[in-house]
Amino acid sequence: MAGWVTMASWRSETRKNITLGEKSREPKFKLRISIRKTHLISTYRGIGLAVVKILLDTFNVNVAAISRTRTPELETLLSDNLLHIQCDVSDEPSLVRAILQVEQHFSHIDGLVLNAAVVEPMCRIGDSTPLSSWKTHFDVNFFSLITAVRAALPALRRSDVGGRIIFVSSGSAVKGTPAWGPYNASKAAMNSLCRTLSEEESKVTSVALRPGVVDTDMQAMLRTTGGESMSAKDYQKFLNYHTSGELLSPDLPGRVIAALSLQAPASLSGRFVSWNDESCTPFRS
Repeated sequence: MAGWVTMASWRSETRKNITLGEKSREPKFKLRISIRKTHLISTYRGIGLAVVKILLDTFNVNVAAISRTRTPELETLLSDNLLHIQCDVSDEPSLVRAILQVEQHFSHIDGLVLNAAVVEPMCRIGDSTPLSSWKTHFDVNFFSLITAVRAALPALRRSDVGGRIIFVSSGSAVKGTPAWGPYNASKAAMNSLCRTLSEEESKVTSVALRPGVVDTDMQAMLRTTGGESMSAKDYQKFLNYHTSGELLSPDLPGRVIAALSLQAPASLSGRFVSWNDESCTPFRS
């Protein structure tokens, strides 16, 4: 299982590349974090990679990426503006250490984007799928989010621009697609976490965002193996998304996610919104 976290900060004209192990110094920019699990969605085509590119290119920020391995896709982006730290984000102590180390070196954390994208196991609730498989799914899609939020919250509370957390959710959070029990439940839990966090943390804006049906490796996997567990009707629906060209480019929701991580208003805190809702219009351009 692989996963990676990306962190970005406002650029300073005099900033040099900072890697772990260098002497810490007070920067002139803020740190912004984006977290994602990429067991099924690759960094090449996934939403998380799109967010990183947009933060780098459109919003002129520096980015630090945390991942278990350094992928070829990430290699092509490495520069003075992209810091990489190797870490298994499903390992609680490792992820906590990584986030705290980044805060130590960059001094500020202003935003957190949480993108959990594991869909397996695809099974019906009454199947004989081991409960341990459900627990592993929740370790990735839900409990890793709590780890990241807890580690980043102290810095987010101190942010002088207002801390922001963007939960990349799914329409599955409010649906009951057969054979998607673990995914449906974990995304619903994510939305609940967002709502509760918004009530508990008045200084932090938390938003759950539905990115739509995006052209990612998860979609490719569903077209390849989804027919083994999904109903014929649901499976055909995902095939049709592809053949009809309805799948969204990751850049479309990625642009909204990146912009929200920088500018999400307090009025959206605790809400579950779609990337193409009217409330997100200012963040699409």
